Amino acid sequence: MKVSIENSGEIEIPEGALWRDVLQKDEGIDLSGIVAVSLNGRKYDLYASAQEGEVHLIRIDSPEGIDILRHSTSHVMAQAVKESFEGVKVTIGPSIEKGFYYDFDYAPGFKPEDLPGIEERMREIINEDTPFKRSEVTRDEALRFFEEQGESYKVELIRELPEGETISIYEQGSFTDLCRGPHLPSTGYIKAFKLTSLAGAYWRGDERNPMLRRIYGTAFPTEEGLEEYLKWEEEARLRDHRRLGRELDLWSIHEEVGPGMVIYHPNGMTVRNILLDYERREHSRRGYEEVMGPILLKQDLWEKSGHLENYRDKMYFTEIEGQVYGIKPMNCLAHMLIYKSKVRSWREMPKRYFEIGQVHRHEQSGELHGLTRARIFTQDDAHIICMPEQLEQEISDILDFVIEVLDMFEFKYFFEVSTRPEEKFIGAAEDYDRATEILINTLRIKGIEFGIDEGEGAFYGPKIDVKLRDALDRPWQCATIQCDFALPEAFDLTYVGSDNERHRPAMLHRVILGSVERFLAILTEHFAGAFPSWIAPMQARVLPVADRFNEYAEKVVRKLTDAQVRAEADLRSEKLSYKIREAQALKIPYMLVVGGREEEGGTIAVRKRTGEQLPPMAVEEFVKILHDENPTRKNMGL
Repeated sequence: MKVSIENSGEIEIPEGALWRDVLQKDEGIDLSGIVAVSLNGRKYDLYASAQEGEVHLIRIDSPEGIDILRHSTSHVMAQAVKESFEGVKVTIGPSIEKGFYYDFDYAPGFKPEDLPGIEERMREIINEDTPFKRSEVTRDEALRFFEEQGESYKVELIRELPEGETISIYEQGSFTDLCRGPHLPSTGYIKAFKLTSLAGAYWRGDERNPMLRRIYGTAFPTEEGLEEYLKWEEEARLRDHRRLGRELDLWSIHEEVGPGMVIYHPNGMTVRNILLDYERREHSRRGYEEVMGPILLKQDLWEKSGHLENYRDKMYFTEIEGQVYGIKPMNCLAHMLIYKSKVRSWREMPKRYFEIGQVHRHEQSGELHGLTRARIFTQDDAHIICMPEQLEQEISDILDFVIEVLDMFEFKYFFEVSTRPEEKFIGAAEDYDRATEILINTLRIKGIEFGIDEGEGAFYGPKIDVKLRDALDRPWQCATIQCDFALPEAFDLTYVGSDNERHRPAMLHRVILGSVERFLAILTEHFAGAFPSWIAPMQARVLPVADRFNEYAEKVVRKLTDAQVRAEADLRSEKLSYKIREAQALKIPYMLVVGGREEEGGTIAVRKRTGEQLPPMAVEEFVKILHDENPTRKNMGL
């Protein structure tokens, strides 16, 4: 049997040889950094039997190697938990983007103070350098074993596998788990790990199932990598929009109201309205007409659109006088009905309908996360109904719009095209693929690089997803452009062409910010709550140095508010240093200090939240500074 190892020649190996034995034959390979191999797209443990073909080495510091490291560490954690807490049942423990987790059925639950003890037991297991042993068993053997162990969740998973299927299990020390693998050669390969947090999660993400106890952790090939990640995590914690939302009095979410439902406070509403006012101006400038549709639409319409069949699990329904209504998860249906309300001519095309529309989606409770994943949110939604030959120009214009907005906030971003799902789509496959080609061709004409996300298109059409990167380099899905031939067909949309015949239009679904709530959360974390002055809920706070200057402070505030500056005076009988510290904690961009000198000269002493002092100036000069900092004013003729 012959095997070809990357960067090496072909070698002859005996039947039944293990991959570890094969690699040891090549003196040029440092086995200490190799944790698995890949052959024909499948990964194998080093203790698996070698097979003929060209093998690629998986090093522990490669993305694949780190994934194996983290998954193996989750098994070590599960062993430590099983040995430390009586009555624990295990479920699943995958690796994830930044680490791993394992879900446990344990009624008392875990407390943060339990984590150091679990970590200590994990270190003992790691120091024992116990091998990860793979075994292959029949379905019946696996069922018998896990039934005897009382592991009902594993039994449930096994019962869903086909009869006669060979199943792999992994054992290290006292712990045996149902797992495809691969794993590290032994626990001693784990050099740097940390348990990071606790959470609740429903079994299989279904709130009708038992609530499990989830322990999150992470692992890296080196201590340096772990240390760098933990610093990043701390920075992410400090920027968390949920924490900043409380501290800056922006918004809140209350369990007594319901999960995933945001309540805006005055400061948060101010930021939201600034964004939406800007959006209204920009859409009007670009030829969009603002519309509004109802929250409830009859179920028949959702059936006609394909949502009932393809999106039902994300929708809420209610019944009124025996008629079932769907609460809208999207805004497109009303826009199509507006278009269809009268005969349209080719001379009117394209029709661009814009709506700041609130939508409701039944997200699983385990997926909810502050404003970034909510059940009620607002979309800056628009639908462009146009002649097919107008599609590329409209898509190009939308891309320009998106790029202008993201550049304004100094975001980095990248593009992906999501293509047709294998099964869950409506309309003709050739129309779906035609729409995909139009999106791709437009990106190429504009010279925009993009990736392909196979099978992740919407059920009614492919899409361009614009993903931004925040200050911590985290990717976020915001803007999207979807090309749709299916819904105009389903709703029999037409226009009268220059030949006086009826023709079928195409439709573009698009958002610029996406979910307004998500975009606000991203902005908050991107700027760590220190919003640019033009979007900050309070732009300036006037600080009199003593009570006798309160009247002048109020006069300054009146001048600022008359100039459309969001300002207030702090008239409390507190020391100036205290007032400055509090204004900085609230991340107010400017503090305007006034005393005798300022009152006499009709000026203000300007201090930035960074501590930088500006020269004394008149109120009018300060207003000009603020207005010049507003990037949206360039399109307002100001």
